[in-house]
Amino acid sequence: MKLWKLVLIGMLMPGAAFAWPWSQDMMNQPSIKPQEGYDATKPFPIHSVPVSGFPTKIHNREEARNMKNPIPPTEESINKGRTLFRIYCAACHGLTGGANSPVTEKIGAINLREDYAQKELTEGWIFGTITFGSAIMPAYGDPMGRADRRGNNDLSVEERWNVVNYVKHGMLKDPADINHLKVHTAQTGQ
Repeated sequence: MKLWKLVLIGMLMPGAAFAWPWSQDMMNQPSIKPQEGYDATKPFPIHSVPVSGFPTKIHNREEARNMKNPIPPTEESINKGRTLFRIYCAACHGLTGGANSPVTEKIGAINLREDYAQKELTEGWIFGTITFGSAIMPAYGDPMGRADRRGNNDLSVEERWNVVNYVKHGMLKDPADINHLKVHTAQTGQ
């Protein structure tokens, strides 16, 4: 019995020795930890520590249907929306919004250049869809990051409205053909 205890102690000793304070691991290495040295009198930089996300006063896509876009469709807003669309939306809807992405047919993304999207969908409905997502589309601005939602707050309220401005006021002005889009982008930088 004593031999058994000695063997067990002998087997555990190297593990105890390597776990001593002189061994470092990734978590406890000498580095600055999150919020270490934080001064509560100074606010965090904007967007640095997401707590509850960007405030959205609607609770679902249906409530957004009749919302009016508070951001006028200026050239600046449309250009910002175009850039954001190409970052977040083009993977499914295609670079031109014409449902010409390799995954479009697999997931059922709609053609945003067609009359249905351009004439029947309100700006508020598009904003609500961007905010809360749909059957397949993820949410890009769920207000509180609730567990029952897939929201990730990638886009602020203003950014979502800029995307709406691009879809409704700028998309049809861009070339529909991807090859022409490459030439257009090279010429205009947009």
